[in-house]
Amino acid sequence: MPSPREASSSLQEKMDEAVAAVNTTMGRLLPDTDDPESPLFQAMRYGVLSGGKRMRPFLLTQSAALFYVDPSRARRAAAAIEFVHCYSLIHDDLPAMDNAELRRGQPTVHRAYDEATAILAGDGLLTFAFEVLSDHETHEDPRVRCELVTQLARAAGPGGMVGGQMLDLIGEKQEFDLGTISRLQRMKTGRLMAFSCEAGAILGRAGEAQRRALCNYAHDLGLAFQVTDDILDVEGNPEDTGKDGGKDARAGKATFVSTMGKDQARQRAEMLVEQAKRHLHIFEHRADTLRELADYVLTRRT
Repeated sequence: MPSPREASSSLQEKMDEAVAAVNTTMGRLLPDTDDPESPLFQAMRYGVLSGGKRMRPFLLTQSAALFYVDPSRARRAAAAIEFVHCYSLIHDDLPAMDNAELRRGQPTVHRAYDEATAILAGDGLLTFAFEVLSDHETHEDPRVRCELVTQLARAAGPGGMVGGQMLDLIGEKQEFDLGTISRLQRMKTGRLMAFSCEAGAILGRAGEAQRRALCNYAHDLGLAFQVTDDILDVEGNPEDTGKDGGKDARAGKATFVSTMGKDQARQRAEMLVEQAKRHLHIFEHRADTLRELADYVLTRRT
């Protein structure tokens, strides 16, 4: 049995390998052109290739590996998910939303370019993600591609990430209870993470029980991730997190920390992580990396 330090090192190596592989795929997929509209593509590449943990691509590639999916196909689907995630960050950072100046330690897209270009870059990434998923190179079976497109649309749309962002904006003016905050974060963060795991199962044509287990794992992991994000917003170092600190408090948003306090929020994150890991029992030792990832969420500093 490896020590916690060795396990953490092993996980970091796997995450670094996944980041490098998915970055290569995204760099290959994203156009780099000299056409008159090239500022749009430059902004898209800037918004995607300027760092990031690639948590969602890692979840997809690891879940796909459970079903022996071709890694090149998994990386294409992972790139599509990251395009959607990065589009959401670009739009969240806009003055009309969070008005953030830093993302991943660098100026946000609307600061590096301008607001109109940032909006179009986000639009471009969102639509391009579905183009990638619907391509034959992602999977030879059109039914699998249709299922990927449908489930990503549900996860990213008004019943998922976009709806969660709307609740997030409403939360600046209304006081939310813990149940509403949890619902907000399940929509805004959890749905896309759940799809990241489910997509691996879809690519592998897995059964319903396996898909459900991965979705449940990812939902709990996503909520734990958001709880730790709220904690980092309060006590994290911007040099480590790569983004502005304290912006939730300045916006008057209700968070897990503001509602429960830091200590109870940490306890909730720990409970969610243990719950997430229990969902993986169906995969036995083959899901050990996903279990390690859940533990990592509690100790991350970025």
